[in-house]
Amino acid sequence: MNAAHGRCLCGDVRFAASLPSRWVAHCHCTMCQRNSGSAFVTWVGLDETQCRIDDPDSRLRWYESSAGAQRGFCSRCGSTLFFRSERWRGELHATLANFDGPVDRLPQAHVFWDTHVDWVVLDESDGLPRKPAPEVD
Repeated sequence: MNAAHGRCLCGDVRFAASLPSRWVAHCHCTMCQRNSGSAFVTWVGLDETQCRIDDPDSRLRWYESSAGAQRGFCSRCGSTLFFRSERWRGELHATLANFDGPVDRLPQAHVFWDTHVDWVVLDESDGLPRKPAPEVD
C-alpha cells in the first residue's frame, strides 16, 4: 500500500496521502470530543509534504481551536477532516474514519486518556497503551 485516499461526507473535499503514515491513535482530548461530538477521534499522523488536498469549490475551512493549532472541516457538510499544529510541525493529522479504506497500520495508542469520557467503556482487551496529555514545554 503506497497511498491512501479519503473525503468528507459530501465528497467536495478529497485528499490523498503517500504512505507510510507516522502513527495512528485514538485521541480523547476534550477539544476532539467537542469538535466531533463523540467520545474520541482516531487520527492518522501524516507527513504534510506527502499529502494532497483536492478542494475545487473551496469548501475546506480552518478553525483556530487553540493558539497555534487549527482544525480543518468541510464548510458544506461539516465533516471534521484535519488537524495541524505548531507543536507537531510537518505533520497533517487526518481523521481515520474519512479514509475510503484502510491505511497502513491500526491504532497504536489511546492519547489524552486522562480526559476520556466515562460513558463509553473501553476495556483493556485492545492492548493499546493509555497515555495522558503530553507535558507542555
